[in-house]
Amino acid sequence: MSMSSREPAETHGKLLRAWQLAVLRFAVTLDNSDRLNVLALAAEVDRLGRQSTEASLHFFRRTSVEICWAILGQQEDADIVMVRFHNEIEDPRLKRAFAAAVGIAPANAAPLKRRPKPDNDLFRGLPPRKAHA
Repeated sequence: MSMSSREPAETHGKLLRAWQLAVLRFAVTLDNSDRLNVLALAAEVDRLGRQSTEASLHFFRRTSVEICWAILGQQEDADIVMVRFHNEIEDPRLKRAFAAAVGIAPANAAPLKRRPKPDNDLFRGLPPRKAHA
């Protein structure tokens, strides 16, 4: 693979990650300037996208509006929208951070098991030691 064919994919991947981080930041701050940043990054991702169909032309902008409304609780199916976005995040740390920010419980969260109390009979089950003279 030549350097020039790899660069657009790397740029697109970095931009997509920046968009996801912007969504996380908005979920934490709920600040309008952070929401506008999400929309600006979404427009840039759409602009660099390789898909040429009219329906996909504004995918990230439409998705961003939907996610931002869901985060603000202004959408009827907000939980579904946020879980769908959460499931698309590949980075485990970003995924956990977004889940924590919007209150999504981890799907594989098993109840924490308590460690057993230490047993006072540390040598139980071992053969008795023979005294050496």
